Amino acid sequence: MRRIFAQMRKELIQITRDRLALTLALVLPMMLLLLLGNAISLSVTDLPIAVQDMDGSVESRALAGAYRKSLTFHVVEWPVSKPPMRAFLENKARGVLVIPEHFGRDMARGRTTPVQLLVDATDANTAKLMKAYATEVAVAYGSPDGTLDGAAAVKADIRLWFNPGRVSNKFYGPGIFVLGLSMFPPLLAALAMAREGEQKTILQVYVSSISAHEFLLGKIFAFMTIALMEWTLLMTLLYTLFGLRLVGDPTPFFVATILYTFTVATFGTMIGAAIPSQAAAIQAVSLGGFLLVFLLSGLIFPVQNIPASIRWISSLVWGRYYMEIVRDALLQGGGWPAMWYKVLIIGLIGAFFYFRTYQKMKRMQLSI
Repeated sequence: MRRIFAQMRKELIQITRDRLALTLALVLPMMLLLLLGNAISLSVTDLPIAVQDMDGSVESRALAGAYRKSLTFHVVEWPVSKPPMRAFLENKARGVLVIPEHFGRDMARGRTTPVQLLVDATDANTAKLMKAYATEVAVAYGSPDGTLDGAAAVKADIRLWFNPGRVSNKFYGPGIFVLGLSMFPPLLAALAMAREGEQKTILQVYVSSISAHEFLLGKIFAFMTIALMEWTLLMTLLYTLFGLRLVGDPTPFFVATILYTFTVATFGTMIGAAIPSQAAAIQAVSLGGFLLVFLLSGLIFPVQNIPASIRWISSLVWGRYYMEIVRDALLQGGGWPAMWYKVLIIGLIGAFFYFRTYQKMKRMQLSI
């Protein structure tokens, strides 16, 4: 253990002397969380919608007023003489509500009165949300009790759990938190390990009495320390700026955090040991620590929405399991019954990375 802690102390001293590396390890993840955590949002507000009122009655103006009161829409008046398509081509609106003639008369007589909603579907996600929100406004206007038919046999009474305000950053904040931990500690570990091979200082290790296990564990523990410092800073931001709190049993989260910092530090060390070039090591870590976690871990969209041909890759992405654990700890609180096997998978992936790294270092030492 003395040699392991000596190697760990040496790595930490080197990092603290390199201000750029220390900034990379601590400040950039916080900037990433602040920027992406608040910038990424799938909810929409202030969507421009043009209203083409061909009736001009009190009822038609009341319907247009219902859309004005909504936080989702920003109503743009559109003259009846212009075709609705021009509103899209001139980038004046993302949707057009066409109120037909005799709308007020038909409403007074209790007749079904259809109105037309044209939606610009260039952005498919925004188009779906606009359609859903516009339908909700129309239903609420047509019936005070929120149903199309007051005599409906079944009425859904909806309650939103875990995030009732539907705040996007409470969902994306934990995801960006995991992305930062997945990217920066392994990057530093890979650079430190690759630098040993690039500058040939690794030869001093080969001729020393330190074993491969002691050398690797000293490096891994050092970068685990950096990762835990980063974890502390990012958790502070989640608590203060994102309004998140630990719910339920936090022990799966803490155990998974220790295993995950071991996994990412070992991953970076493995890359650095296999690729003795800092530039190439950066690219390899960017692929595994950033792209795979960003695209295939459920950060932006559910894993189930990934095409089936590549969905299997997400099962190998270690960030996916930790992201689910973090979101459970900060939003749902399922605890061990729901998360135990994900904690186990993280540990197994970390053990595999360490085994592969040890195999590489053991062969190199024996070849000298």
